Amino acid sequence: MNRLEQLFDFLKEDPNDPFTLYAIATEYLKSDVQKALTYYEKLLTEHPDYVGTYYHAAKLYADLGRNKEAENTFKKGIEVSEAASNRNANRELKGAYQQFLDDLE
Repeated sequence: MNRLEQLFDFLKEDPNDPFTLYAIATEYLKSDVQKALTYYEKLLTEHPDYVGTYYHAAKLYADLGRNKEAENTFKKGIEVSEAASNRNANRELKGAYQQFLDDLE
């Protein structure tokens, strides 16, 4: 059984587990970015407090040239990480957002 098959088995057991959805999205980054984006967007919509999603979703939007979505996702992630008092995620998001802005110049 490959990793994705295992993750989908976990998802069957708990279809609302944000960590499993996140793991599926991250696994898809290796082979199918559109499917990865679908799962990241599902997380952003259904689990907006799952801080880990924002960095990867924003980076993927940026990689796809969807700069407005990337910017909005970075900003929202910074807000969510501040509200969750997640200093590490907040620092990473702010750094990645600044890099994103620098790359646009």
